Amino acid sequence: QYAPQYGGYCAWAVAQGKTAKGDARRWAIVDDKLYLNYNKGIQRKWDKDRSGFITSADTNWPTVLQD
Repeated sequence: QYAPQYGGYCAWAVAQGKTAKGDARRWAIVDDKLYLNYNKGIQRKWDKDRSGFITSADTNWPTVLQD
């Protein structure tokens, strides 16, 4: 039902202008969209400001793949 945002890359990493593999065990659904994160620690960071990180990641995606 849900396809991960940012091609399955870690949402927090994309928000930082980087890429990192998303972990299917570290996920959240926000506004009917699936977001993955790299690990438990990164998930905790991301949880503190989901909307801010989503805004940053949306701005960086997909140009982050060109770096």
